[in-house]
Amino acid sequence: MTHKIDPKRGGFPPNLSQPALRALENAGYHNLNQLTAITEKDLLALHGMGAKGIRLLREALAERGLSFAQPQPKK
Repeated sequence: MTHKIDPKRGGFPPNLSQPALRALENAGYHNLNQLTAITEKDLLALHGMGAKGIRLLREALAERGLSFAQPQPKK
């Protein structure tokens, strides 16, 4: 599935909910490329971010050949 990318929304998918967008903005993430530095688990911990938002962001990243950060193994 190809998502339209809206540059006014930082490249985030247009069907990403407003609560999810606010969660990203409040956490300091203003464009899709910044999400390569955070894990899915950490994003899910943000108030307003849910499973659907994670899926939409994962798909948008994959379309650009990117992905979320991988969890670091515990020492």
